[in-house]
Amino acid sequence: MSRVDELIKELCPDGVPHFAVGDIAAYAATRVNPSNISTSEYVGVENLLQNAGGRTDATAVPDYSALVEYRVGDILLGNIRPYLKKVWLSDRDGGTNGDVLVVRVLPAHVEAVLPLFLYFLLSSDSFFAYSMQHAKGAKMPRGDKGAILRFRVPVPPLEVQREIVRILDLFTRLEAELEAELEARRRQHAFYWNSLLTPDDGWHKTTLGEIADIFDGPHATPKKTAAGSWYLSISSLKNGRFDLTESARLGEDEFLAWTRRVSPRVGDTMFSYETRVGQAAYWDRDEPAALGRRMGLLRPRESVVDPRFLTLVYLGPQFQALIQTKIVRGATVDRIPIADISTWGLSIPPLEEQERIVAILDKFDVLVNDLSVGLPAELAARRKQYEHYRDRLLTFDEAFA
Repeated sequence: MSRVDELIKELCPDGVPHFAVGDIAAYAATRVNPSNISTSEYVGVENLLQNAGGRTDATAVPDYSALVEYRVGDILLGNIRPYLKKVWLSDRDGGTNGDVLVVRVLPAHVEAVLPLFLYFLLSSDSFFAYSMQHAKGAKMPRGDKGAILRFRVPVPPLEVQREIVRILDLFTRLEAELEAELEARRRQHAFYWNSLLTPDDGWHKTTLGEIADIFDGPHATPKKTAAGSWYLSISSLKNGRFDLTESARLGEDEFLAWTRRVSPRVGDTMFSYETRVGQAAYWDRDEPAALGRRMGLLRPRESVVDPRFLTLVYLGPQFQALIQTKIVRGATVDRIPIADISTWGLSIPPLEEQERIVAILDKFDVLVNDLSVGLPAELAARRKQYEHYRDRLLTFDEAFA
């Protein structure tokens, strides 16, 4: 039996009272002048976060005639979609705007309700689902202030609240540490990415057409099916890898028609030549697939270029800068002239150096981007564990008089 279970058995074996949020808290309404609020004290809905930090510094204080005051211990809720899930327990005094609701425990209940306990209740998935259900407005839905105050929450004895807060606060601190480590690794990855892919002595100049064969995809959209071979979308090109949740499927007849010219094979690099200009990804799957609309394919000549390095150098600073100079700005979409891309110049090192660079950057990529291993996987597991314990610890049988 956990300490929480022991406390519940001792202090509230018959359940705990439940109250509407409005019975124990209210919205702050005191106005403050923006001239009295520094940038680091201003919180707008755009710089609220859903994590232990809760916020980032704003870039500037908006020119409002007055802002709503918030104090240490107040709970700030994003009140406009897509920020309805943003919530912060303030650790300072400051001001906010009308897109943020400031919830403050009523003076009569400060001895019975811990602000951090109420914060955990208002950052739960059940509260978010409730808030979304009651949001009003077609174009830019807002949380219903009255409905939020009607949301019912359990209020167990303080000893129980303190133990729950201790456990959940530990989870959020551990999560924050992992997030900080992941961010540090990402900065390190970005440093090595720019450093290793910047041409150096020993690199030789060439053109894209000299190191790869170039193909473009269909200029129409086939009929898609629920099952079958992959029909790759340019939306699937993410950070040099494919996210196939953004792709579709083709039936056998459509697939044969769409792959008469070329079909991706392991080692190819696919890229977008319209709308998502500059994006590319490496194809590492030994399974049938068809190029999507607005997608091109690079087939490396492996005697001169490592297949993975081709993807990396395409996404590297030199070639990305070149792409920016070649973009044709259209009324509806931007594009690059794929007919000319074979003549575009770039520099590559000897094969041995290419392989060394690939090995280094792929290790970083797995560490900071792979959701199945590394820090992202550990962080996802930690969040899932936190959500499990949060839901369990914040659920109580209701005591009835």
